[in-house]
Amino acid sequence: MYYLTLQILGVTNPKGRKRYVVAAFPSACGKTNMAMMRPTLPGYKVECVGDDIVWMRFDRNGQLRAINPEFGFFGVAPGTSRTTNPVAMDTVFENTIFTNVAQTSDGGVYWEGMDKLEPGVTITDWQGNPWTPGSSTPAAHPNSRFCTPAEQCPIIDADWQSPDGVPIDAILFGGRRPSGVPLVYEAFDWKHGVYVGASMKSEATAAAEHKGKEIMHDPFAMRPFFGYNFGHYLQHWLSMETPNVKVPKVFHVNWFRKDDQGKYMWPGYGENCRVLDWILRRIDNEPLTAQPTPIGYVPTRESFDVHGLNIDFDGLFSVPIDFWTEEAKEVANFLNEQVDKDLPKDVQDQIDSLFRRLSSPQQN
Repeated sequence: MYYLTLQILGVTNPKGRKRYVVAAFPSACGKTNMAMMRPTLPGYKVECVGDDIVWMRFDRNGQLRAINPEFGFFGVAPGTSRTTNPVAMDTVFENTIFTNVAQTSDGGVYWEGMDKLEPGVTITDWQGNPWTPGSSTPAAHPNSRFCTPAEQCPIIDADWQSPDGVPIDAILFGGRRPSGVPLVYEAFDWKHGVYVGASMKSEATAAAEHKGKEIMHDPFAMRPFFGYNFGHYLQHWLSMETPNVKVPKVFHVNWFRKDDQGKYMWPGYGENCRVLDWILRRIDNEPLTAQPTPIGYVPTRESFDVHGLNIDFDGLFSVPIDFWTEEAKEVANFLNEQVDKDLPKDVQDQIDSLFRRLSSPQQN
């Protein structure tokens, strides 16, 4: 059994083929928004199996399957709105517990990022004090939450409670990385995918060890939840690959890259279906969809749908060698310090291979 803090979603493409993917992100990095996505690409459909915890195992046929062991959703409230996640807002409309949010004089709740208030409505903040828009203190605690039954989600998957789970074709890792990390890249193989999970980093959030904008290590998005030796945990992941099973493809996503002016380079939310579109193409081994870089495969310009968007494609998918050389050094130090003699040889080999690729990027 494999446990992760991630979400499961079913994605149906315009041809009607449905695939399931899981995504492991730290708290406040978009798990719920992705699980309840409303795709902007015509013909795509997303259905939610779960937004937080996954249990996975291989079935008798070697297919990795996943279940959501939770009864409901426990999501971060600030930033959730009709604009960013209308499905979540419909889900929490009733029969929901809110923690540390603000209250409105008409009996409702309020938090940062919500839609505008009705005229004449006043707010009491999460500490019980009168609050007005523009105040120096937040109305709701940055880690305030909603807790609501999953069955209320308008796009809940028909198999969300199936005891057999759903078949998984891809695992996504990701976090808040303002610089250097492409929108999406694919691991070269399973062992490299385990390294990608082990090397995850993200800006700290209010949900775990908040330290401003510090970039923190968060392997497999499990930093607060590791229950045993980290080296053994890595070996557990490596051991999943055997001749009798089908391991899923592994990807890393980053919705939060910023340009030189500090503005987000990718619109996110429903537009993230464009990343899923490319991932499904890669699952199907569609030719001419990827090009190698030292850190993994990134999309070719022709294979990634940016129609209607005004984005810097080259900047969004660039892999700066200087940045990644320092990144590789820092990750190597972290893994060797944290795991020491228990670091699996396969992970050390991945570290060494990454340094070789970075030293000769033209050969990739």
